[in-house]
Amino acid sequence: MLCSTTTVLLALTLLSAASSPFDKAYAEQRGAHTVATFDTGKVTRQQLAETAHRPGVAAAAGPFGQAVVDIPKDWLWMAGGTLTVVGRADPAGPVDRIALLEGHWATAPGEIVINWSVQGSPGTQLLGTELAVPGGPTLKVVGFAASMSKSASAWVAPEQLAALHPTSAQMLYRFTDSSTETELSASLARATTGLPQEALTGAQTYLTLKQAFSALADSYLPFMTLFGALGLLVAVLIVGNVVSGAVVSGFRHIGVLKALGFTPNQVVAVYVTMVSLPAVVGCVLGTLAGNALAEPILKVAFTGIDVGRASIDATHPWASVTCLVGMPALVLLAALLPALRAHRLPAAQAISAGGAPRRGRGLRIQRILGGTRLPRPVSLGLGQPFARPARTLLTLAAIVLGVTTVTLSTGLTSTLVAYGNVGREDGGARIHVTTAGTDGDRTRPRLSDPEIEERLRSLPGAEGVRARALAQASMTGQTLPVFADFYRGDNSLYDHTIVKGRAPAAAGEIVAGPAFLTQRGLKLGDRVTLELNGRKATATVVGQVIEGNARAVEASWATYRELAPGVGATEYTVRLAPGADARAYAEKVAALDPALHASVLDQGNAGTATVIAFATVFTALLTTVAALGVFNTVLLNIRERRRDLGMLKSIGMTPRQVVLMTVTSVAGLGAVGGLLGIQLGIAAHRLVVDHVGVVAFPESMKDVWHAPQLAAMLLAGVLIAVLGALVPARSAARMTIASVLHTE
Repeated sequence: MLCSTTTVLLALTLLSAASSPFDKAYAEQRGAHTVATFDTGKVTRQQLAETAHRPGVAAAAGPFGQAVVDIPKDWLWMAGGTLTVVGRADPAGPVDRIALLEGHWATAPGEIVINWSVQGSPGTQLLGTELAVPGGPTLKVVGFAASMSKSASAWVAPEQLAALHPTSAQMLYRFTDSSTETELSASLARATTGLPQEALTGAQTYLTLKQAFSALADSYLPFMTLFGALGLLVAVLIVGNVVSGAVVSGFRHIGVLKALGFTPNQVVAVYVTMVSLPAVVGCVLGTLAGNALAEPILKVAFTGIDVGRASIDATHPWASVTCLVGMPALVLLAALLPALRAHRLPAAQAISAGGAPRRGRGLRIQRILGGTRLPRPVSLGLGQPFARPARTLLTLAAIVLGVTTVTLSTGLTSTLVAYGNVGREDGGARIHVTTAGTDGDRTRPRLSDPEIEERLRSLPGAEGVRARALAQASMTGQTLPVFADFYRGDNSLYDHTIVKGRAPAAAGEIVAGPAFLTQRGLKLGDRVTLELNGRKATATVVGQVIEGNARAVEASWATYRELAPGVGATEYTVRLAPGADARAYAEKVAALDPALHASVLDQGNAGTATVIAFATVFTALLTTVAALGVFNTVLLNIRERRRDLGMLKSIGMTPRQVVLMTVTSVAGLGAVGGLLGIQLGIAAHRLVVDHVGVVAFPESMKDVWHAPQLAAMLLAGVLIAVLGALVPARSAARMTIASVLHTE
């Protein structure tokens, strides 16, 4: 109950955090359901204004002029590239009510307000920063604001926008039908009916933003939900097994209670209360543990996410209340069914029933096994499960779920370890080299970009050098910026990261991660237009990488030369030979040029470590619980068969043979449970890895099952059964004949 409650609470917290903060902040700002961009060369402002009154439009704002301006590298906190600027008179309005965080709104010439997308306030120290627009005015930052709609990267006064040479305009819509992408597309189509052909150049929906907001958190949900469900099933099975066994072994006790005047309902209440108390304690402890773990897990799940005005809170009282009420209620239901047997049992029959099984149950199978050449303790042990088929099925189900958990955890660990080693298959270290220091150090290197790459390649231990340039570009028709990574040199990393298609080679070829492609509605072969430094380049999606930033694409260096000719790289990744001294190489890099800064890339991954650690702990817990279920079953069987055991020992069965017989009675269940649990575990593993939206695992990382591992999983079922049976088996072996048969 403790581990199940912890996992269920974490799953509910993640589910709530993935949607509630975004929905609340979006509703407060009356965020746009769709931000539509139009070509002002094909449509007039009057035509756009008329779309606000079309059927299905609940509210609209605009049209607002829109321009794309160039920004230098490291201006404020941004990468160099482009900035989407919108002309807007004030932050209020019927749609997209922008929250002003610092300073004031841009109302005069030469003023600009910047969209602050991360949580918290930027402070006032950055106010007054100037931006010299190439071929345009110089703008001064007078404020920071936040828009959940991500309708722009910055805003200026409408009069100021004219000096930025806008070529497009945007409309912000809220629709009456907005639950799905299909409804949003249909609503936008109705609103833009009658506009000139190809006037609409792009549309961004709030569902895309919501998906980007929760992408990483959503990837944890299948894992948490599946482990929570496994824990619940094991808890239900164990409770049913315990109560059923307690009722069967306590027949005389039930008869005495009824003879003393206990009503049938009171007898049932005794057994229900018996499991309710530890269940409530486990639930309370699990709720406390879940709330303690929620904050660090949410921190990992929302690392690097643009949350805007959404507040990520790890405290969700409704989730705790749901667990505190729902989990004990589930236990009560699981306990009630077997406890009803005590309700129906007459007092006289209960007192006379004793604890022995009814005569003849399972005897036919036991006789068949007894006629084989198997050793007598083995044949007797294999026949015991058939004496109590219902109890045997409960025990088998617990073993199956235990093996399923072990199989799932082993598969996830293998997949995530392989994922963590992507790009490091040769075992060599990776060195990250930048041409700019920290703490404001922007010393320009003496060496040119080609010279730096040549020197890095010539240092001892280097096997490959990959140059990188990062730019904040614009994608035609979309207001969200696109971070473009341009690579040159050693492309061996793509040998292991391309899941579909191929690596970019020629100009106009890009690859991206699954999150970027899904949220932008792109697939292999689609064409997009990137804009940077006033230049445009048409690019084709030629591949999908295993993982990538939801706002980033990767392109060849030839594409960068089209968009930014003459601009060099600012970062380099050096692949060292296996066994090379990474620290010594970093020191040699520093000696090349004072402006070069080298660091050894960390091979760890917080998300991967979290999943592996959680899976390991939860597997240990569920395996222990499954073994305790076997322990309970064997203990009840021994208590019921005390007379039989005494008679067997009286005719010559040794203590070692008693242990062998008892362990054999569940070892067969362990083998069968292992076979079934392996299949379920493999299916569960595939279900989880296929639904991690931020990572597209290749088949090589999913196909982690081989003969030695499968054999180990099969042995895991037997091991769970044997470990659970060993202690009561030794107890049965130590029983004396006189103590068992003294009433005969």
